Amino acid sequence: MAKVLIIGGGFAGVWSAASAAKLRRECGVSDSDLDITVVSAGDDLVIRPRLYESDPHKMRIPLDSVLGPIGVQRLAATVTAIDTAAKAVTAVTQDGRSSELSYDRLVLASGSQVVQPKLPGSEHMFDIDTLAGASRLDSHLHRLPERSGSAGQYTAVVIGAGFTGLEIATELTMRLREIAGPHGTLRVVLVEREAEVGPELGINPRPAIKEALTDLGIETRLRVSLDAVRRGSVSLSDGTEIATDTVVWTAGMAASPLTKFIPAERDRIGRLHVDEYLRVKGVSDVYAAGDTSAAIATEGRTVMQSCQHATPLGKFAGHNVAADLLGKPLEPFAPDDYVTCLALGPAGAVVTSGWERNVLMTGSGGRDLKTLITNEWIYPPANDGEALLAAAGPNGAWPEYSPLAVG
Repeated sequence: MAKVLIIGGGFAGVWSAASAAKLRRECGVSDSDLDITVVSAGDDLVIRPRLYESDPHKMRIPLDSVLGPIGVQRLAATVTAIDTAAKAVTAVTQDGRSSELSYDRLVLASGSQVVQPKLPGSEHMFDIDTLAGASRLDSHLHRLPERSGSAGQYTAVVIGAGFTGLEIATELTMRLREIAGPHGTLRVVLVEREAEVGPELGINPRPAIKEALTDLGIETRLRVSLDAVRRGSVSLSDGTEIATDTVVWTAGMAASPLTKFIPAERDRIGRLHVDEYLRVKGVSDVYAAGDTSAAIATEGRTVMQSCQHATPLGKFAGHNVAADLLGKPLEPFAPDDYVTCLALGPAGAVVTSGWERNVLMTGSGGRDLKTLITNEWIYPPANDGEALLAAAGPNGAWPEYSPLAVG
């Protein structure tokens, strides 16, 4: 029996499993002859792109409803070590027991995490990097009415004006208004150490972003960083003090620390360098998908840490690990054309195309497309193995979905 082990139950991990299972079926190989197992600490696929929204506890679907119908095993455990020489993984199950899992091919799809700052008072900050973190923020926001004597009761300070920072800051204007009521005084401050908001998003969508921030009354503090957090206030590097009961950190992402167990070269954020088939360079039995993979998207460009790239990375990696074991041709990674869809709360969304991020759509039209993508298109079919397998593999896609549909 050959064994495919997939670490991670996010988009890349799920689609790796589905694509490996699809090729297994196409080759007429039984589940017992090619065992596919997903190891994930949680029981759900978390819809991470939606964690800036309210009620984040709803942004998940049970992994067993996705993996079970296609004959993929799932182990609820946290991986603590990977030994590539022995082809073994050490994991601790939810009841605290340690187990060792062997593999013939491994897909590392353990995702990424926000870089936590080492600042005075950082324990008072929130993030929306995980379901637990987003739920903690949501619970905190709903308790704000209890702080009627606080100067920063309905003031939120968001650190980092990148993709995540912009989405949570603009969304907070609506979430805080719903909680504070029509007469509450709201304030949202966006802090960015660079000279512009959305620095990595480039110049093309910036006018639409700035217009949205102005329309929503969001203040920006540029060329400054966070110095310290105290209960009820923050200090910025320019000496500014802001009374606030809500500080959200969004600045910086890094690949899962499990990449450090793979004896291979990594990029500046810890992602593993892979070949065109998503095999880790120098470690041919290990493939990397999703936010652990520094795959080439197009000439001169590596993939982004995003659902848009995690899904195809998973599809190609899963197909290729199975093909590797079954003696079938491997498929070189070839993602669809790059698009972005940035939510801007009540101001709508801005949709761009290409790495230059040429603006295609803004306002309510952009918001409708963003909602369609995040509420429907990115969800893998649950309790429907045939639909899931049809969408899996290097050429699998939703019948109604094409990134070019936004153009």
